[in-house]
Parts: sequence; C-alpha cells; structure tokens
Amino acid sequence: MKYFFAICMTALCFNFSVFAQSKTTTHKVEKGETISQIAQKYNVTPYDIYQLNPDAQTGLKPNSVLLIPKSSGKQLAILPTKKGNVAVTHEVLPKETLYGIEKKYGVSDEALKQANPFLEKEGLQIGQSLIIPSNKIQKSTAAISEKVVFHYVLPKETKYSIAKQYGITIEELERKNPEVVSNLPEGFKLLIKGKAPKAEKIPTAIEPKKEAVVTNPVKTIPATNYLNYVVKPKETLYSLSKMTGVTQEELIAINPELAQGVIEGMVLRIPAALVLTPESKKEYAELSKSSSNNNRKKLTLLLPFNVSKIEGDTVNSMVTRLKKDKFLNMTLDFYAGALMAIDSAKTLGLNFEINILDSEETKNSSAVASLIQKNNLEVADAIIGPFYQSNVEKTAEILLPNQVPVISPLSKDLGVSYANIFQSIPDPDAVKNAMFDYMRSKGGNIVAVVDRKKGSVIQFIKENHKDVRFAALNANGGVSPENLKSLFVKDKMNYVVMETANTGMIKSTIATMLGAMASYKVQLVILEPNETLDTDEISYVNLTKLKLMYPSVTRENESPEALIFQKEFREKNKIDPSDFATRGFDVTFDTMLRLSQDVKYQETIDSTATEQIDNKFEFYKKGDGGYINKGIYILYYDTDLTIKEAN
Repeated sequence: MKYFFAICMTALCFNFSVFAQSKTTTHKVEKGETISQIAQKYNVTPYDIYQLNPDAQTGLKPNSVLLIPKSSGKQLAILPTKKGNVAVTHEVLPKETLYGIEKKYGVSDEALKQANPFLEKEGLQIGQSLIIPSNKIQKSTAAISEKVVFHYVLPKETKYSIAKQYGITIEELERKNPEVVSNLPEGFKLLIKGKAPKAEKIPTAIEPKKEAVVTNPVKTIPATNYLNYVVKPKETLYSLSKMTGVTQEELIAINPELAQGVIEGMVLRIPAALVLTPESKKEYAELSKSSSNNNRKKLTLLLPFNVSKIEGDTVNSMVTRLKKDKFLNMTLDFYAGALMAIDSAKTLGLNFEINILDSEETKNSSAVASLIQKNNLEVADAIIGPFYQSNVEKTAEILLPNQVPVISPLSKDLGVSYANIFQSIPDPDAVKNAMFDYMRSKGGNIVAVVDRKKGSVIQFIKENHKDVRFAALNANGGVSPENLKSLFVKDKMNYVVMETANTGMIKSTIATMLGAMASYKVQLVILEPNETLDTDEISYVNLTKLKLMYPSVTRENESPEALIFQKEFREKNKIDPSDFATRGFDVTFDTMLRLSQDVKYQETIDSTATEQIDNKFEFYKKGDGGYINKGIYILYYDTDLTIKEAN
C-alpha cells in the first residue's frame, strides 16, 4: 500500500468591532471586480475594506455584499499662490512612482492627491502634469500627517503585483518592509505608506469577563485584550493550537465550549498579544508547459551513484552489487525516472542545461562541497538532491548566499531549516495529522483502538488530538467489544483508528465494527502501513466493507497520462517503474516546469500547488525557515475492490 498525508489549513478571519451604520455603505460585488477597483471607487484603501470584510482576503465572490467605510469627504483647500510664488508642476516620466515624486518634492501622499484629485481614480500615468503643493501651503493647513496604509499579503500575490497595485516600486516596498527582502509570506502585514506607529494597538473585540475565572491547572496567558476568531471549515483544536502558539489546554481554558469539540462558525477568544499566521490552502493548477523566456535554465542533480566505491570493489561484480545494494537500486530507479522527465521537457521544447553529478554520499559524508566549487553550482537555478538530509542541509548552507533552491527528493527528516531547502516528502507526524484533520472536517466521532505496545502512537494522539477517545483494553491487552461499541455515536460517522499488529486484536475490532453497522455508521482507519492487514488471516472483503482509510504519500493513478508514462518506461527500461522511478520523474519534471515559468522558482512555490504522476507538491514556508510539502491524498478501499481517493 502507498501512504500519504494531508494538512488542511485555512485562511484566518478576524471579527473586528463593526462600524456604526452611519459610517458605512454597502457594495454588491460584480464579476471580475477587485478590491483595488472597489477601494478606488469609494475613495478608501483596500486595507479599510479588509478591516470590515476580513473574509474578502480569501477572494471576492460575485453578488456578495461588502461593507464599505464612508470616506471622510474632507478636501484639502488649495490656497491661492501668494504674490511672488510660482506654482510648481511636474510631468510624470516613465518608471516614476508616487512615492518617488512625493519624496523628491517633500510633500505628503495626501497633499499630492488633494492637489491632483484625478490620481485617486486614474492612478499615476506617464505624461500627466501634476500640481506640486508647496511646503508653505502644507504648513498652513496644520501640518497634515501622511495616512498609514497597510496591506495583508494574500495567496498568489507577489511583490510585483502589490507594488503595481499601490504605484510604488519593489525596491520601495522592500525598503519599508525589510523582513520580506528574501521572501513574501502569506498573511504578512506590509507597510505601504506612512510611518508605522511604534506600538500599534490591535483592535479589541471582546474584553475578558471578570467572572470567567479559570481554575484549570494551566499556565496563565498574560493578555488583557482578546480578539474574536471565527472557526473556519476543517479547522481542528490541533490546527488552532499550532496556529496561535497556545496549547490546547490553554485554548479550552479561555474557551470552555471547545471541550465539546471544534465546530465551524464558533467564535473563539484569542489573546490579542498573539501574532496569528494564516495559511491559505493553495489551489492546484497545471503549470504552463511552454516558456516565453528564452533564457536557458541550469538544473543540477546530485545523485549518490558512488562510482569510485563500485570501481574499487574487487570482490563483488556489478550484477552482485545490484542484487545486494538496495541503495544503489533506489538511486538507479530515481535516475531512470529523472531521465524520462528530462526527455519529456526536451519534447516540450523547454530550454535547459542539465548537469548530473555523483554526490558520492553516505549518511555521514559526501562530495557536495567540492562539486559545488568545481562545477560553479552557485549559478544553478535549482539543485535536486542529495538523498541524505544531512547532505541536503550542507548543500543548502553553501548555496544560501546565492539563494539557489535545493530540493530534497527523498528524505522525511526535518533537520536544520535553511531558507532555500524545499522538502518534497512530508514528515511522518504530518502524515498522521492529515488523517485526523480529514476526519474532523467530516464532523466524525473519532475512537482509537491502540495496542499497548504502540506507546509512541498513544503518546502522539494524547499530546496532539485530545478529543480522541481510547477504547478500553481487557487484561490480556485485547480490545473490549462492549466498550468499543459504547463509544459510538448515532447520526455521525464513527472513525475507528486501529493501530496494532496483533491479528486477534485486528479481528476483534473488525468483528465489532461489522456487528455495529446495522445501527451505526462506522469506518476503519489506520495511520501507518500495517503488514498484518495484507496477510491471508485478514479478510480483504471485510476491509472493503469497512472502507479501510489511510493517508498516503502517493496515489493509485490509472489516468491516461500515468498509463503512457508506465508504457514508455517499460519500453526504455524493460521493467515496470518502481515508486522511486516514478518519484524521480515527478520531482524532476515538476522542478523543470516551475523553472520554465516567467517568474522565479520560489514564486511558483508560493502561488501554485501541482500534481504529477503519483505525487503532489503543495509547499508551505516553515516558521523557522525552508519549505515543506503538504500535498494531500486520503485513500480508502472501496467495495468494488479498488482504492479510491476520499473526497
């Protein structure tokens, strides 16, 4: 069986205090309209609209209604020019921005737009003649301070699109926000115009009630103000805890209703002092398979052939080594798949310089340092490999000053998080969490049947998924059928997470679930591969009746594209592609397609999730640097004896 994981994260939405009705108007969204266009229409900023309509940050839907703050309507009277003063005008030149013009003449953004009202509707255009208000006029109007404008980074936005939206350059954007020079995180609060106050006050949604004294033995959260947070679809106590940085016990202490479970639409109190990091679910899309960019891209693969070791082996022949050396077989399979991807890219006319080097690696050593120096890999557009995580980290560390992306193709380990590492395989804990996230997204009742020998699994569930109830085990360590059935809930899907290699325990659990099917909805779930389920002692038909479900890093793909790949691989290599061969194709082809777009590799990572033959690539930035893959496959055994993807 092939196993995968999914972590469903959703965009955050704050529920701020609503403006008085007299201070707002409404706008019905038309198809194709953008926040920027609507803001210009009502003479407000996009940030003003987002404050009243936080859901708009995830996208606008036609016919939806937005609350729009009414513009103050105050116009700055342009005083007549005093005798002897000559009115200053400026003709807009190519590449000029409002920020640059305002800085040049020492005027504020508000003053310049008051003197040139057309800027609000038309924006800055080449050849426009602007009236530049004098400093004396500004001073006579009681020293107008420039309005502070912020922008929250939305999914798929780039520095270029944001700079263009506000009429500034990327350099100006980075100068005001030095934190985004190396990357642009979703949800980041960008300063666009004005000067940010030293201590920005976060709006208070709900003051804590004095009578709500919590006696639970958890550490006190030092917060006097709270924000409202509306629970989004598919969110869990685990994901809320991870998002806020507050433990599950602390969240329940602040919001006692959470003890009954997380429900979509719940309004939770979140300490205002916390910085939430929203992470919108990326949309899956096909990358363009043609390139208008004629620049030749440089891609290097660092693969552990260990040729010198093979040549120095005077005892074993190559045939013997291929029979014994699983690591070498894995490398050759990955290499064969990568070659298929390179041929496919060539057929599409993609312009690449491919460099395949022997990383000569073991778990504790490699030749990457000398290879980087000898082959000038500092100018590479991307590196795939090495295989061992420690060697990936060493490669990334050396190439970090040059910001060369290093794609880790096979390792599941999470070590040192360099900003240029792209971990293409999810870590095991993320795989398990994906399964729990899926079950909760369906509103299921989750029960765990876990062998006492599986101590690490028991600990993982207790620490990360406190709403899961454990079935009692009898004195011999077997499951208690009566107790298990007593934990089932009517009118809900009852997911039974079974983790044991004990055949008797498996049979007892399955029998109890089959017996309960007349009265309850039940489904069997596993978190990790279980070889016992593949033995003749366990009925495959019973597993299909219970629709055995599991998370998987790959899928069972029988699409026309997958069948073509398998056929061509067989013709070239006289053998069916292994999992490593398919992964070699998927990782290499996906990387080449991303490099062939008209934007940088990292920008495609930030904006687009992709799916190849058997693997998905849905990367998100880690809090401590680097990227991890959160692609999703939740699979189950169907009654027609096939494996399908759960919806």
